[in-house]
Amino acid sequence: MKTTYILTHDVGTTGNKTCLYKVREKIELVNSYLAEYPLLMLPDGGVEQNADDWWNAICNATKVVINQSGVPAAKISAMAFCAQMQGSVFIDKNGNALRNPMSYLDQRATKQIEKYLYKGFIKIDKWNAHKTIKSLIITGGLAGTPKDPLWKYHWVKDNEPLVFSKAYKWLDVKDYLIFRCTGKLGMTQDSANITFLYDTRKGKFGWHKGLCKMFDVNMDHLPPVFQSTDVIGTLTKKAAKEMGLTEGIPVFGGGGDVPLTLVGSGCTNLYDTNIYVGTSGWVSSNVDKRMVDIGNFIASILGAIPNHYVYIAEQETAGACLKWVRDHLALDEIGMYLQARHIADKSKENESLYDFLNTVVTQTPPGAGNVLFTPWLHGNRSPREDQYARGMFFNISLDTGKRQLIRSVLEGVAFHIRWMLEAVEKKIPRQEVLRFAGGGAKSDVWCQIMADVTGRQVETIENEINAGTVGATVVCAVGLGILSSFNAAKRLVKVRKIFKPQPQYADMYTRNFKVFTKLYEKNRELFKILNY
Repeated sequence: MKTTYILTHDVGTTGNKTCLYKVREKIELVNSYLAEYPLLMLPDGGVEQNADDWWNAICNATKVVINQSGVPAAKISAMAFCAQMQGSVFIDKNGNALRNPMSYLDQRATKQIEKYLYKGFIKIDKWNAHKTIKSLIITGGLAGTPKDPLWKYHWVKDNEPLVFSKAYKWLDVKDYLIFRCTGKLGMTQDSANITFLYDTRKGKFGWHKGLCKMFDVNMDHLPPVFQSTDVIGTLTKKAAKEMGLTEGIPVFGGGGDVPLTLVGSGCTNLYDTNIYVGTSGWVSSNVDKRMVDIGNFIASILGAIPNHYVYIAEQETAGACLKWVRDHLALDEIGMYLQARHIADKSKENESLYDFLNTVVTQTPPGAGNVLFTPWLHGNRSPREDQYARGMFFNISLDTGKRQLIRSVLEGVAFHIRWMLEAVEKKIPRQEVLRFAGGGAKSDVWCQIMADVTGRQVETIENEINAGTVGATVVCAVGLGILSSFNAAKRLVKVRKIFKPQPQYADMYTRNFKVFTKLYEKNRELFKILNY
């Protein structure tokens, strides 16, 4: 295999990470750079970002990567995006974003979902039975929360009619950025799927006229749909100049963070399963048919691999819980640590803070003194969808110390991963080996906690924090014909370390897990009273 250079961008919740990869015997990271941008939290439950912030971060990060790598821009063979999903970007005919894009965390559209989905004499759970069944048959899922893009569409329509009247197309994050790079409109199947207006039945892929009519969506707002391995367009002269690249680089469809992280973790075979802890968290698995579990709020969407779906259970806040611990719980211990280390550089400081927290957790016995933490700092999604759920520490006593609280947060995220994993495995065979990716996988102690709590072998990959951009690189390599198939990429993704469950902790963690799963049911009504 000849050496090929591929440039990919991970457009996340708080920043864009641009990565340059060299593909040969393995997928090797040449250089990367993270450019941050703000997340705009609004008092009415809105969460937005600025489209120009995304673009500026991408351009700045790309220039840094090219300059630091020493690889000439002319040698780059392809480019793709891996991005946060369930955003909502309205553009005019010139491609300008008409308002700040609404993030996947935005939960303002409560009136809109109530209007279109909650009313009716016959219901399945809280949803209109007729609309729910029709959506499940056609799309394999349902826009069942106010955070889904379909309801953001209607929120803008109801609250900002002038903006809505100027709308030409309605896009997800990645698809807007591809348009900005190429001037070509296109949405990949995964993003189309999560509008729940797209027919995902094999042989019937396409926007569904009946669903658009039922949910009052103008089909003229919907872009053409492509596969992840399709070239949407080539880099324009203007975009190339702003990014410091060469005009004409092919830009592939790429994909959302969930499907591409699965691929980038080396999970390309049927039922291969990935667990992920970044700002959010999830369990995902490759399946060969559509699956849905309404009771556990789990569904499959089209992914990057042809003729496969990705069966996903999602957790709203995972790594965000550790950030919360760092910023709000461990400040005094961290302050003393910083005084001892005299750390000045902020990026190194943040890494050192997490290293310190991991050391603290390592020094604290498993079980955290039987203190349990619920990681629902921005609501819950799978396996119990509830925007009102919140985090709590349970079973604190006079003997509880701060270090036990810190460890309980990592264990709480792992308990929630196990809760989702067991729900996913009601539909697929039990997997004895899990691939762990995301920032959480950088922590060996968290990897060991995941193995102990789930009772599975946990494998981390090289470049675990960049699994999404590795997946985007694989998409480009398959699209270019460098790789014959997605399965051929499996050998290019190397395992960094293996963690096996420690049997002496199995009974304790199983007991604590059973208590953890009951905490939501026993507090559901109380959460709603406080947070409605």
